[in-house]
Amino acid sequence: MTIFAIESSCDDTAAAVVSDGRKVLSSVVASQVFRHVEFGGVVPEIAGRMHCEAISAVVREALDKAETKIEEVDAIAVTAYPGLIGSLLVGVNFAKGLAMTSGKPLIPVHHLRGHIAANYLSHPGLEPPFLCLVVSGGHSHIVEVRNYTDMRIIGRTRDDAAGEAFDKTARTMGLPYPGGVHMDKLAEGGNPDAFTFPVPKVSGSPYDFSFSGLKTAVINTIHHMQQKGIELPREDLAASVRQSVVNILTDRFMLAARDTGHKKLVLAGGVSANSLLRRRMNEICASGDYELYYPELSLCGDNAAMIGAQGYYEFLNGNTADMSLNARAERSIEK
Repeated sequence: MTIFAIESSCDDTAAAVVSDGRKVLSSVVASQVFRHVEFGGVVPEIAGRMHCEAISAVVREALDKAETKIEEVDAIAVTAYPGLIGSLLVGVNFAKGLAMTSGKPLIPVHHLRGHIAANYLSHPGLEPPFLCLVVSGGHSHIVEVRNYTDMRIIGRTRDDAAGEAFDKTARTMGLPYPGGVHMDKLAEGGNPDAFTFPVPKVSGSPYDFSFSGLKTAVINTIHHMQQKGIELPREDLAASVRQSVVNILTDRFMLAARDTGHKKLVLAGGVSANSLLRRRMNEICASGDYELYYPELSLCGDNAAMIGAQGYYEFLNGNTADMSLNARAERSIEK
């Protein structure tokens, strides 16, 4: 079964053709980083307009690379939630137009479910159930994936996401957008024990995250050094922040794994590309009786191939929509 997919939840316009939820026939991503870098982050109105400018060409290129036509695919999947509402609406409305004119079924896909499904493309043998750590600029979740469309949140962030902590710290340090990638590279040359930052915990919720206090402590440290005229040891600071965030993520994730009894562990989302997170999880799983999976780097960021992969399983479960489908800025991964 062939799924044509569209993703436009933030600042990447993407389209892809995916076969049976496991094989990528084509994947095209038009990045907007060059435009948003001057603002230090995504400007929603600019993102929406750029999606409008790019989506027709991206869709056409994805179909051409797969050597197929929209009439030849079996269904059309699209990221419908969550994300920037203006960006989502571009993809949803374009997908509705394609579905209406071609007579193909329309499949709404949850963006975070798509990130999890990126692992099915990188690891064709991976099947639920498993426990997944979903970490990105806007989300930090521990999700029990019972089957392809039945998911339960075990833990979540109560405020900022892990990626948000990386990005805001990077911006304060003067690193270009997207900050998390540049911080990861800078941290490789630093001393992770040079700075000590707080480890926030959520009372009564041992699997939940909180990164706002850590982010504030880091920013205050930077401002304090700048006010005193102290040269900022950027490599050491980046390494210390990265270690703090990764320690929090892995400690909560492994606690949830031990308490729930899951031995199959999965990483997903943009922050799953973080080199220390991958190394730390590899070390932990190598010393225990765990299987670890994470997407190849090209599938960690936003892309339509992952939406096509999840769309396949949503379709098999009967999750389709009519022309009344609307985008939503927020929606639980459980629904």
